[in-house]
Amino acid sequence: MLLTDPESPKYDLSGLTFIVGGSALPKGLAEAARKRGIRVIVGYGMTETAPVLTIASPPARLLGPPELDDLVIRTGWPIPLVELQVVDPDGRPVPRDGRSMGEIVVRAPWVTPEYYKDPGKTEEAWRGGWWHTGDVAVWFEDGSILIMDRDKDVIKSGGEWISSVRLEDAISTHPGVSQVAVIAVRSKKWGERPAAIIVPKPEWRGRMTLEEVRRHLEENYVSKGLIPKWWLPDLVIEVESLPLTSVGKIAKRILRDQYKHLEVD
Repeated sequence: MLLTDPESPKYDLSGLTFIVGGSALPKGLAEAARKRGIRVIVGYGMTETAPVLTIASPPARLLGPPELDDLVIRTGWPIPLVELQVVDPDGRPVPRDGRSMGEIVVRAPWVTPEYYKDPGKTEEAWRGGWWHTGDVAVWFEDGSILIMDRDKDVIKSGGEWISSVRLEDAISTHPGVSQVAVIAVRSKKWGERPAAIIVPKPEWRGRMTLEEVRRHLEENYVSKGLIPKWWLPDLVIEVESLPLTSVGKIAKRILRDQYKHLEVD
């Protein structure tokens, strides 16, 4: 965590490498760090996995721009002794195509064998002989993974999944966005649809409209085949701040409760 202004001459952070864990690294934030000479890569794990499972440190054969910029903000490659799969609801591995979403399941010597005095929760977590993380991801041919969402945060629209994390990542690259959270709101037609809750930069206050956000996504992501058009949010809400948890993550549970009355067509 940067505890001061990285542009301050007193604190020269150029040349340093930071490993980011705990939540997804937005591409916009990674690009801002890179412009300041700071290398940022992603690590992933859980309290129950003590904690590391993957690191986004690409194999040498994959190094080289421009692909490297995207590789280091993936969730990464399993570290030694970690067995990892991305599986469908029936426990079958999904295709390694970078598109098919499933749950991350793991085995490793340091994964907790049980929850204290909670055999039911332990049995649920270890079903099928794999530890079920509750994280939804896609799997790539090179063996790396990219977390798309928590199972409780994924947006279920018309029987398909929309990744709130990937939408946040794309919206964060808009020059007027300071912070963004994407949550599900009710839809009469589709069950759920995405809503983007945005803290704009000062010069963009009052200008971060649904039309502006959709234009940015269509020009920079939909047109390039990076996200499907039906993922685009149906609602944009401009706010002054986002609620945070005790560890600094955006508190989506609070946001879902705050906007539970909203419904789109």
